[in-house]
Amino acid sequence: MTAALAPMAATPTSPAAMAGRPTRTVLLANVALSQLGWFAAVLGAAHHMAPAGTLCVVAVICWHLSVSARPCREALLVALACAIGFAVETVVALQGHVSYPSGQPDPHFAPYWMVALWGLFAIALNVSLRWLRPRLWLAALLGAIVGPIAFSSGVRLGGAAFVHTVPALLTLALVWGGVLPLLVRLSMHFDGVRAEGARP
Repeated sequence: MTAALAPMAATPTSPAAMAGRPTRTVLLANVALSQLGWFAAVLGAAHHMAPAGTLCVVAVICWHLSVSARPCREALLVALACAIGFAVETVVALQGHVSYPSGQPDPHFAPYWMVALWGLFAIALNVSLRWLRPRLWLAALLGAIVGPIAFSSGVRLGGAAFVHTVPALLTLALVWGGVLPLLVRLSMHFDGVRAEGARP
């Protein structure tokens, strides 16, 4: 946005700042807050404080929605990601290859803090992961590699434990290899970061 069109500059955390592509400040804040939310959720679960960690994740998601040009569309993307995450993590839980120390009221279903992390991941799709849009093959490859690595990091922090390590990692690689391209496609349809009418 040029000075002639915007006599009052948009602040980095205002919806106007995300009218087209996210500003560098918003992008960096998105990455930093997402990482903080991830650590809060994982460490909260590890120390039997899953509700507190989940609230931190919700707070980060709310921040993202508050600075989005179309928060309702971003909220829908987050909801869809959480629904997919609930289904995926429930399948993982039912396989019995992974166990969780807390945040799982019923062992047959996904831990609620893990579902929240899927929503946290969704807020990066139209910001720091926007570059994956024309590269769905790369999204599949990265998902198959980074997904198990991220989960293993959570295990090392105590947020989960591998019961059967190799089958768990193979499942995670297959799941994330297929799900990440799907999430990227969904982010293109539910892009609330870009203002209506703005160039993608």
